[in-house]
Amino acid sequence: MRFSKRSSLIEPMTENGEYIFYADESGDHSLMSIDPEYPIFVLNICCFRKVDYCKRVVPAFQDFKFRYFGHDMVVLHERDIRKQFGPFAIMTDPELRHAFLNDLSDQIAAARFRIFSAVIDKRSVEAELVQENPYALALRFLLEEIFKNLRRKGVQDKRHFFVFEKRGDKEDTDLELEFRRVADGWNSLRKPFQGFNIVFGDKKANSTGLQIADLTARPTGLNFLRHGQPNRAFEIIRPKLEKIGTKRKMQGGLLAYRPPESI
Repeated sequence: MRFSKRSSLIEPMTENGEYIFYADESGDHSLMSIDPEYPIFVLNICCFRKVDYCKRVVPAFQDFKFRYFGHDMVVLHERDIRKQFGPFAIMTDPELRHAFLNDLSDQIAAARFRIFSAVIDKRSVEAELVQENPYALALRFLLEEIFKNLRRKGVQDKRHFFVFEKRGDKEDTDLELEFRRVADGWNSLRKPFQGFNIVFGDKKANSTGLQIADLTARPTGLNFLRHGQPNRAFEIIRPKLEKIGTKRKMQGGLLAYRPPESI
């Protein structure tokens, strides 16, 4: 840390980057029991330019919430919307449901962000990888890809924050340990990601970025499972998927999306 000559404020030694990352998953990462209806694990990390996030994305989603609920305290959770739980019980009205889903789709389509996405088919994970769960595999792969993306922009050494939703003390500790291992150099690039920092946010914090990450994860997984079937939600986010290549043969069932031929 150092003191600025122009003010008494303490400035960080490393400059903050212009991007912020929000992550969420779909499916569980257990290999002990695999749900035949959803035998996959999806990790999506959504990247926003901070100026877009602050000036456009967050205000637009707040306005959306005010229109439908009269306040902005509602957390947009994909499962609750799909099951019509809690405040989303309003969607038992077919006309209102249609308007709400169309409007929400428009908000996501208009929002400026990119998605780094990895899907793991747990049925395909080799036995020797059981010690490393699908979450760890997907996280390491995506952090590597994000680092390479930032390096191409020449900003890989600036401070970038990755926000994950709190899940529980043990889960958060394990995730933070894995994140820091990768950032410290335990990755295929064999170099530290010095500017990478992890932050945990409570769902009650009502983070727009975390909600968007949540809304994009399951459509990505369904496209993998039911490729070729209509999936409007995925078609909306398809243009936002970062081109990071496909890795069918890498680490068992890991697949990274590459639009427009995702699979």
